Amino acid sequence: MPLERKAFVYITIIYNNISMYLDQKAKEKLFKKHGKNAKDTGSAEGQIALFTERINHLTEHLKNNRKDFNTERSLVKLVGKRRALLDYLTKKDILRYRAIVKELGLRK
Repeated sequence: MPLERKAFVYITIIYNNISMYLDQKAKEKLFKKHGKNAKDTGSAEGQIALFTERINHLTEHLKNNRKDFNTERSLVKLVGKRRALLDYLTKKDILRYRAIVKELGLRK
């Protein structure tokens, strides 16, 4: 195997291990806790919980890597998506909004 090929395989393995901080079992557990069941990935509560997990992970990453501007941009986009879902939930059902905010420990 040429040296370039070995380096590519090694980098791919490292990248895949880093990107799998939230595997399928962890997502199912998250959706089971905040959604209706483990397969309910479309509910607003489940998506908000998933975004919150990702936001917390990216925040920790940015504490160590302050100049990672691509991750910073991704974090800002995720916060905006979560805010939009929370606004939707506020208009749709205020009790569900209050419950998810309390469960996740969000400020609003």
